[in-house]
Parts: sequence; structure tokens; C-alpha cells
Amino acid sequence: MNQQQVSEFVHRFLDASQCRIIEKTPAHTTVKLSPEADKALMGRSYYWDFVERTGAPAETMTLTLVFDPDAEPPEETRSTGPTAVRTLYVPGRPPREVITYGCRRLEQMFQTVRRQGMYVMLYEQPEEPDPAPPRRKTSSRPYTTWLAVNFKVEYACDMKREDIHSLGISLSSGEIADRFHSILERKNLTPRLPQHVHLRRGMTLEEAALRLERELERRVRAEDHRWAADAASRLAEELARVDGYYAGVAESLADEEERAAALAQHQTRREEIMWQHQPRIQVSVINCGLFHLWDDTFQGK
Repeated sequence: MNQQQVSEFVHRFLDASQCRIIEKTPAHTTVKLSPEADKALMGRSYYWDFVERTGAPAETMTLTLVFDPDAEPPEETRSTGPTAVRTLYVPGRPPREVITYGCRRLEQMFQTVRRQGMYVMLYEQPEEPDPAPPRRKTSSRPYTTWLAVNFKVEYACDMKREDIHSLGISLSSGEIADRFHSILERKNLTPRLPQHVHLRRGMTLEEAALRLERELERRVRAEDHRWAADAASRLAEELARVDGYYAGVAESLADEEERAAALAQHQTRREEIMWQHQPRIQVSVINCGLFHLWDDTFQGK
């Protein structure tokens, strides 16, 4: 991840967190954090507990995030040595932090995205802002709500394969769309509800999620599962080899305690082989969300 990618990610994070940009240059950005971003990044849990308990007005932190330190003019220097030393803090000015890949602040943003990004709700934004309608206009444009889930299907044995299934289901019609993530990438999405729209739903989220699970199960069952039969055959061979080895060990031991220890070791080894070789399919949810899309713009079904 180069510095350009770091800068792009940080600015997307700040925008999604509804932070207020005070100053922005190619080398740095000064930002007033939103309450959500302040809670996630600044580690001021006691302060936020006090605010929520007393109802006191909250004051969020202001930071200057530096992406190119070499391009930045020094805030303050000391001339006691042969070279000037740049400081990152000047009283009365926002703290300055150099943001590079691997730094603690960027890792906090990654963790916040992973934690909060598992569940999202976004609205399709019209390509051109809708002008304010005349007062006599009472109709609004309908949205269709889609539940989208990115599933990870793991085919595991002594070898492993992963497949990603991105499925979306319309809550009004029950239609299921494949490769839904690629469809969303072509759309302009925002967390803010545009004006003059209304939402249209039918089934509940529980019903929609159950239908997606059934659809995924149908697809997995339709796969070629010869890999599982091959894995089961390798498992049987490995167990037979280990059983034969420990049978010989047990016969060679006259001491009861040593034989009991060998039997326990044999059982442990069998469990390890079963865990490693036994074919299994594991399904997990990477992330999911509700996406409200224009009825007349949904393409690619």
C-alpha cells in the first residue's frame, strides 16, 4: 500500500465518518473529527462517558494528518544543531500525525472499517441533483430495497479452496441477483437519504436472509464434490497408516503405564488427522447491507 493509496483510504474514511475537512493539501489534511470518528480513534472513553452521562456539549478533536512529511514546511524548528528539527506539536495548533502504512492510527481506521463495515445501509444517488419540485407536486420517486450479502464458502480438507458468492435479494419482489457487488460498483451510493423518495418493501429481513441462505445452499449442492471423496480416501489411508504404527508400538510395550501413554498419544494423533483431512464445507458472512436502488436503474440481473 503506497502513500497515494493510504491518502485515498484515509479521505474515504473521513468522508464516510462525516468528519469536517478544515484544510486539505496534497501533503496534509486538517480535519475536525465527528463524534463517531473521535470515539473510534482517540481513545477518550472516559470523556465520552462523561458527555453521555451529563449531557454536556461534546468537543471533538482536530488533527492534521500528514501524508508527505518532506513536502511540509516545518511548523517549528530548533537551530541548536547543524540541522533543524521539525516538531509535530505546536501549542495552540492541532496535533500533527504522519500517516504511513503500518502506523497505529491507520491500523485503528482499518479496525474501525472492519468492525463497522460489516453492516451498511446506502442509497443510490441520482446522477444529477433533482431540482426542488413545485409545491403542488406530491409524488416521490420509489426505491427498491435490496439485501446484499457477501458469503465466503470454504471447501476444506488437507487442501483448501475459497469461493466468494455476492448475492442480492429484492425485498419487494424476492428476485435474487448474482454478482451483486459488481452491480453496486457501477452505482453512485451515499449514506444520506436523497430528497423526494420513498422506500418500498415487502418481505422482512429474516425472510430475505433465509431465501439467500437457501439459494447459497442450492448452489453449493450443485458443485462437483469429487474433491470430498478424494479427501475421504486420503483420510482413510492416513488413519490406517497411523493405526498400524501404534498397534505395533502397543504390542512392544510390556509396561501398562507406557502402553496407556501410547494409546493416549494414538488417540491424539487420530484427532489431529481427522481435523486436518476430513472434508467439510464452512460458510461465513463477510459483510452485508441494505441498498436502496432506483426501480428504473437496476441493471445486470
